[in-house]
Amino acid sequence: MTERRPIECWLSDMDGVLVHEGHPIPGADEFIRRLTESGRRFLVLTNNSIYTRRDLSARLASMGLMVPAEAIWTSALATAQFLADQRPEGSAYVIGEAGLTTALHEAGYVLTDIEPDYVVLGETRTYSFSQITRAIRLIERGARFIATNPDPIGPSTEGSLPACGAVAAMITKATGVDPYFVGKPNPLMMRTALNRVEGHSESTAMVGDRMDTDVVAGVEAGLETILVLSGVTRKEEVERFPFRPSHVLPSIADVLPMIGERSDP
Repeated sequence: MTERRPIECWLSDMDGVLVHEGHPIPGADEFIRRLTESGRRFLVLTNNSIYTRRDLSARLASMGLMVPAEAIWTSALATAQFLADQRPEGSAYVIGEAGLTTALHEAGYVLTDIEPDYVVLGETRTYSFSQITRAIRLIERGARFIATNPDPIGPSTEGSLPACGAVAAMITKATGVDPYFVGKPNPLMMRTALNRVEGHSESTAMVGDRMDTDVVAGVEAGLETILVLSGVTRKEEVERFPFRPSHVLPSIADVLPMIGERSDP
């Protein structure tokens, strides 16, 4: 490993790193507190496009994690920014919930099913067959296909739920058109996050619990990567991947010394 600059900015995944099934992971509150008190720039990232960042801030606060809304970056926000950059004041047919529709509205997009520029697929707990059918027909007529994230399944207290990637695969099978996924592991999401915190890849760390999204996105964006074993990826699985994280640690609590060892930038 080449020697890197001291960590000045932090990017952290949310589920599996800071919270798990509605409960904070031990050390998460101290991690956020140290970042806040030290004045370090940070963002909490999530591929979940269901909630607005104000919603997520309130949900985290209810668990004792005081993360301001402006320190949250979702795949919905990254998608809205991407579309606004690609086709300003465009139009989209959206399958998703408030996190995605709000982000697109705020980016100046018109949401419509009449000849939209894009079909945008996000997360929802109520995927509708009629909505999916409408999306397929619009894509057949030339709408460009965008999806917020490639995750095939999502967690619930009852077990796995089909997520954005699984529904996108259904639409692709029907149309022959692959979506452009904006969320992790697309390094685009990491670059937009870096821009938000005004960070540099050589002095920014990414903390995640998944090798196939968090770590690979961090590696491709040139960040220092920290895999915590409190979520999806198990320690014995790390060697199966052709890329490696900079650090493998049991949980976010074990990341705390890395903050304490740094002097304020």
